[in-house]
Amino acid sequence: MELCFATQSLCKSYRHSQVLRGLTMQVPQGAIYGLVGQNGAGKTTLIRLISGQSRPTSGELALFGASSPSALDRARSRTGVMVETPAFYPYLTAEQNLEYYRIQRGIPGRSCVDEALELVRLTGAGKKKFKTFSLGMKQRLGLALALMNQPEFLLLDEPINGLDPEGIVEFRELLLRLNRERQTTILISSHILSELSALATHYAFIDRGRMLETISAADLRERCR
Repeated sequence: MELCFATQSLCKSYRHSQVLRGLTMQVPQGAIYGLVGQNGAGKTTLIRLISGQSRPTSGELALFGASSPSALDRARSRTGVMVETPAFYPYLTAEQNLEYYRIQRGIPGRSCVDEALELVRLTGAGKKKFKTFSLGMKQRLGLALALMNQPEFLLLDEPINGLDPEGIVEFRELLLRLNRERQTTILISSHILSELSALATHYAFIDRGRMLETISAADLRERCR
């Protein structure tokens, strides 16, 4: 089994608060991995550590087999991240917002903007200003931003929050299509297990920074019988 991501005894502390406490987990390549835990469990902190937005206090973290700081930085170019709703400019169009971030991040080729919009089915809304977007459209534009560099590993922090039932189904179908057609490995966090039940192939349950259990979706369904 090839691993996309793995940790061993990973810890993260902020001053006197320990957010992650010896977290050990493995994410196989090609999986849709549901990270389940209540608000404050450490889900966002873990995603920030994987994406390089924060550094671990102790423990090991490996991404595509890379674990040294320099190798991890190179491996992160193969990831896409969506933590909370991205900060888009309200009076710019969807295309203009993505082009701004493309230039800022040094992603070559203007065509990646159009491809990302098409992938999340926002092609017809490319000329619309961001301030006119519904919540579901904003989330899809955030996903388009995360997909512009064609990542092999996609990190999504509670992307379904606030979406109506139709928006949830639409977002879920999009992620399934990415996983099926591009073999994109996905780590998606939520505090509601049922939101991930039609999506995840594996689960990790965390509470107060500790790993409670990791389990495949098939084994979880068998247990629930």
